[in-house]
Order: sequence, then C-alpha cells, then structure tokens
Amino acid sequence: MNRPFHQRQDPIGWTALVALAFACLCAIRLTIPDKPFFDEVHYVPAARTVLDLSHPLNIEHPPLGKQLIALGMAIFGDNALGWRIMPAIFGVLAVIGGTRAMWFASGSAFASIACGILLLTGFPLLVEARIAMLDIFMAGFAMLALWMFAATIREPETARWRLAIVGVALGCAMASKWNAIPLAMMPGMIFLIFRIRSAGRRFLTSRRGAPIPGMTLAEAALWLGLLPLLVYAACYWPFFFYRDGSITPLGLIDLHERMLSLQEQLLKPHTYQSVWYQWVLDWRAIWYLYEPIGGAQRGVLMLGNPLTMIAGLPALAWCAWKGMFQRRWDMLAVAACYAVTLGLWVVAAKNVQFYYHYMLPSCFLLAALALALDDLRRSGRDWIAWAILAGSVLLFAHFWPILSAARLDDQMAFEYWMWLDSWR
Repeated sequence: MNRPFHQRQDPIGWTALVALAFACLCAIRLTIPDKPFFDEVHYVPAARTVLDLSHPLNIEHPPLGKQLIALGMAIFGDNALGWRIMPAIFGVLAVIGGTRAMWFASGSAFASIACGILLLTGFPLLVEARIAMLDIFMAGFAMLALWMFAATIREPETARWRLAIVGVALGCAMASKWNAIPLAMMPGMIFLIFRIRSAGRRFLTSRRGAPIPGMTLAEAALWLGLLPLLVYAACYWPFFFYRDGSITPLGLIDLHERMLSLQEQLLKPHTYQSVWYQWVLDWRAIWYLYEPIGGAQRGVLMLGNPLTMIAGLPALAWCAWKGMFQRRWDMLAVAACYAVTLGLWVVAAKNVQFYYHYMLPSCFLLAALALALDDLRRSGRDWIAWAILAGSVLLFAHFWPILSAARLDDQMAFEYWMWLDSWR
C-alpha cells in the first residue's frame, strides 16, 4: 500500500453519486411511521432525557448515539424527522467512508465503485440508516476511521492529521456501541505488527519502515490508543450534568460495571432472536415493522441481499487465501475486519442476539466481494462481475417496498417476498 497510484483514476465522482443515491433513498418515506417503531422505543426516550438532562436512560449502551439522535431532535423537533435525520446522515457517511477506504486500500477504481454499489444495495446499511438505532452511528464512525487509516498508509506525508481523525472516529465508534471495540483495536495492532516486521528489535524507537514511515510506535500509540480512549470518556459528559443520577468522573468505573452487568443479564426469548451462523447464511430476518399505517399496510424488513450475502462468503475465503499466501494486504485486512467483528458475537455473553448485529460484519463481507469481483474482471471474467452487481441492484429493487415502508396491497402482501419460512 505504500506504492503510489494514479490519482487521475480516483473515483471520487462516482463515490459522490453513490452517496447521493443512498441519501435520496434514505429520504423516501423517512418519516413513516410517524411514531417510534422497533428499538426506537428505547432510544428516542433516552435521547429526550439527554435534551433536558433530567436522568440517564438506556444506560446499558454507550451514550453518543443517543446524543446524536437528540441533536437531530434539537434541530428538527421531537418528531419522526428529528429522530431519523442523524441516522440517515451517518448512513451516508458509512457509504462514503467504506468506498474511500476501499480506494486507498486497493488502488482500484472498480473495486471502490463496486464496494459503494454493494453497500447501497446490500440492505442492512440502508435499513439501519432509516431508523433511530445506535448501530449506524458506530458504522459511520468506523468507516470514517478506516478511510483515514488506509489513506494514511497510502500517503504517509498526511499521517498526523489523518491519524488524529482516526483516533477521534474510533473513540466515537466505541462511544456509540461497544460492538466497535474489536475493530477499534485493529489499526494499532496493524501498526505494531508491521513495524516489528520492518524494524525488528528497534521497533519501539524506529521511524523507518511500514506501515507509516517517519512515525514512531509511541506516537502511533498516542493517536490510535490514548486519543480514542479520551474521546470515548468525553462522550459521557451528560452523566456529569443529569439532575438525577449524575456521577463524578471517577464514577465512570462504577458506571461501566453496571453497563457490563446489564449487557450480560439473561433476557427473555424474542420472536426474532438469532445467532451468528444464521446471519452468515442470511437465514433469519427481523420485521422491524408490519402494520397498517396511514391507511395502508406497510413493512420494514431487516435482511441481507440474498445474492450478495451468499456470494460474499466464497469471496471472503478468496480474500483470506490471497491475503495470507500472496500478501494482498487489502484483502487480508478486509477478511480480518470481518473475522473480528463477527467473532465478537461468537463469544459474546449475550443470550439474545439479532440480525442487525451483523450489519458491521456484512460491510466487510461486501467489501471482500468487491475485491473478488475486481479480480474476476482483471482475469477476463468481467461479465461475472457485472452480472453480480446488476443482480444486486435488481434484487434491491425487488425488495425495496418492504425495506422502505412502501404502501402494500393487503395484509398478506408480505408472502410475495418470503422465499424462506425463516424470514417470516
């Protein structure tokens, strides 16, 4: 990745078009329903208490996502637009960040554009960008961090200001949802591993070699270790000012013990609960909404694109193989990011889990598919690459009515899209 590439091939214009398309799709029926639905019933009330600083709610999750929902409410009012405008903005950020990260990591305009299209048409990112939940904020900050980190390695002369953004974004991702913690450790681990490989016993003090020439391990630890932790802690500022239930800075330790115990408590079984291997196989969906609203039957289904979620699995294996045995570091990074973000849920002490926990891993699955399609194109099998991209778009259009709360024909209209009984 330290090799220069041709800036004239930078697909930034295409990135802007994909991001604009994503934003337009988010805007369609964004305020339907006009009442909180699914987990909005937890996060919208918590955002209200941030606005009036009355008392903490929903303390089992970090506070930044609820603060951002509150920011939208402060600007646009305590209504559907106010609840969902910030998730939509961060969904756009996730698309831009993921697409730009792919460009700087791979140097391939095709892989970058394909990644953007696959993220847009993959279903989970768009569905989460249209509801006031926390995962989209985590994804937006995480993709921003990966974009800046990949750009730093590609253009080390920009290292300090970019790594400052990486550190802030990683801290904000963790302060949005703890799911980001394994991913937040990756940039620092990458720097350490590659510096040991390039500098040997002098890795602690050397400024030479990969991944960022001219920077010591100590300085990297400042940007990638200390800064994210400070930003994470600063995001707890409302807890110091609540009228009821406020804490001192030292009380953050006790607060985190309470948060951890709430995360590990045994929950009642849920109709739509699932486990990680069902997510991988796109086996278990969630109906966020299915009821009459505004004189019509409407639904919002959380599911992965059946084509790309399955095609992404061999693509992921291909990336892992080429990364390990042919030193394709971009492919290895994508496979590793998928492994750590999904691996969290394999070992997590949480008895009730849901498909939306797969949203962040699915972004890396789709990135792996974009890299594999780029390899197919380079090998002369470009028709396969274009067919998969076209198929992803067509399936997205097919499922669009039940991704976006569109008007449906009748109460049983959902049957048209239920390819598997497990999606019901």
